[in-house]
Amino acid sequence: MKKFSVEFNLCDSEYMTALRLVAGAVCSAADVDVDTLEDFKVCITESALILKNGGFESVKAVFDTDKGVVATLSGLGGKPEEGDYELSLALIGALVSGCDISKNKGIIDKVTLKI
Repeated sequence: MKKFSVEFNLCDSEYMTALRLVAGAVCSAADVDVDTLEDFKVCITESALILKNGGFESVKAVFDTDKGVVATLSGLGGKPEEGDYELSLALIGALVSGCDISKNKGIIDKVTLKI
């Protein structure tokens, strides 16, 4: 597996569980160790929450295992607004080897995680 994507509505927390399962499956297929896999799933959840709390209606998550594991979560629809995400961003920064944040008019609209 090199590239895999999933898109879902952020209104229901059950989809967050599904996203964590997808992230775990991608990491498992890429032979990522269990501790790193668990950290990555936490970061995936935090990234989706950043987008949800920023007013996005849905998220598109693209996973790529070509060079390590990279996940890009993009917010879609809704009424995006600025928010305070310091804690989530600090947690993400501590758990993954790379994190890129994309903003549009000061609003986080994309989070890219790399392990």
